[in-house]
Amino acid sequence: MGVVPVQRRAARSDVPSIAALMRRSVLELFPRFHDERETASAARYLTEPDLALIEDGTYFVHEVGGDVVACGGWSKRDKLYTGSGDRPEDGRLLDPATEPARVRAMFVRDDWTRRGLGRATLAACARDAKAAGFRSLVLMATLPGVPLYRSFGFREVHRTSVPLPDGVTLAGVEMAYPLD
Repeated sequence: MGVVPVQRRAARSDVPSIAALMRRSVLELFPRFHDERETASAARYLTEPDLALIEDGTYFVHEVGGDVVACGGWSKRDKLYTGSGDRPEDGRLLDPATEPARVRAMFVRDDWTRRGLGRATLAACARDAKAAGFRSLVLMATLPGVPLYRSFGFREVHRTSVPLPDGVTLAGVEMAYPLD
């Protein structure tokens, strides 16, 4: 048995490591699903750590020997995904009784894929969101994440396009997961 990464809540001091991991993950994994232009755009616009997730205590990292090898979390705020642009309502707190929590910013380093880190992050998100009174989770999946979310039990709500600020559009899948 190899080294097992430690999962913990992200801290502000993790932001540079999280940003580097996000970019590396996109550059390593997206080319299996996207062309060069889409990958470059995703690496630019989808890899900005959201400080609100860290400040809210809803973002996790998996660490091995000081290296962040996976990250992801959930949000009790209205923003669905990084790269969606800034909207005035992004910071609005969701109503757990009537609105789903959002799974956000899930990334893993290529050499750490398929080792249960994404599943462990999703389990932590589901546990904490349920404890906060939420009844379901939603997310906007990019194509590399769809197999993980399906295997965890998320169902496809609908396929869509994810427009990025430079005009590039990525294929996306809105997915939902009941917490009851």
